[in-house]
Amino acid sequence: MDLKSIIRHVPDFPKEGILFYDITTLLKDATGLKQSIDQLTDQYREQKIDVVVGMESRGFIFGMPLAYQLGLGFIPIRKPGKLPAETIAESYALEYGTNTLEMHVDAISKGQQVLVVDDLLATGGTAEATGRLIEKLGGEVVSMAFLVELTFLNGREKLPNYDIFSLLQYDS
Repeated sequence: MDLKSIIRHVPDFPKEGILFYDITTLLKDATGLKQSIDQLTDQYREQKIDVVVGMESRGFIFGMPLAYQLGLGFIPIRKPGKLPAETIAESYALEYGTNTLEMHVDAISKGQQVLVVDDLLATGGTAEATGRLIEKLGGEVVSMAFLVELTFLNGREKLPNYDIFSLLQYDS
């Protein structure tokens, strides 16, 4: 199945001039969802990975089943104030302002091999902050996996020290 064919394109969302790639149409398609999880799993089945990390909230959608298929645990990266125990935080720049991500201080052990999973690689800020959080705790990012990559936003440029895999790429 051509996964791109089931992703809806929404012009002028969230603002005029933006073409939004809406993955909710892929999520509701049982065959497309299964295929995307299977392809991500196949990419990492033979790699040495100890744990999967996913960013709130769509990283949870792909990270959890991937962790399950690989027989690994899952660690959520959340927005501030959402995790109940002691956390570490990492802020990153947005087009207008900043955002912050948090992770429990005991989520990752020194030397653990970590796979980062999210739905979208755009400008790379969220992924870069996630990598820094993992490294603060002594973890090693094995790879970063994305369902969709918007290559025209050059997110990979913020992530030169990481292996990047994306199932689908859009050039505009």
